[in-house]
Amino acid sequence: MTTMNDTAPRSAARDPQGGRSADRAQYGVCAFLALVGIAVIVDTSLLDAVTTTNDPIGPRPVPMLLGALLIVVSVVYAIDVARGGTGEPEGGEDVDLTASMNWRTVLLLVAVFVANALLIDWLGWVISGSLLFWGSAIALGSRRYFLGLAIAITLSLITFYAFAIGLGVNLPAGVLRGIL
Repeated sequence: MTTMNDTAPRSAARDPQGGRSADRAQYGVCAFLALVGIAVIVDTSLLDAVTTTNDPIGPRPVPMLLGALLIVVSVVYAIDVARGGTGEPEGGEDVDLTASMNWRTVLLLVAVFVANALLIDWLGWVISGSLLFWGSAIALGSRRYFLGLAIAITLSLITFYAFAIGLGVNLPAGVLRGIL
């Protein structure tokens, strides 16, 4: 027969009476959230707030609200940790927690992202983005090379035009300048 203390997560510290006490490492997360909230508020307060007729409230309210909410979340989280609240450990629903890390996949993904960063100005987003999407799919296990390449080209073209037309942000065209 199992008791309540036998099923408690091993990461939670125990107090002398046998119950769970606060996990002190979680206070670091609380402090980090509070510091990020303070940094957002301070940075926002230093912003030159220019209001126009199109934007009468300016750029400050949303970051100020987000900074304040980060501080509130950190306080609520600290109270929960002080009361003994702990997160449930990962059950490994579809992840084998005993398996070692697949370094080949990680290194292939890093190589694809570095190649994209190095080639984006020269080749342009459409080509380097296609290589990024296609290379990531292959690194993650796709074996449908031609279908993956077709999807990658489609995705990079869609994002290129979505940024250019929808957002007004021009991604680099590279060697395809004048064609796109």
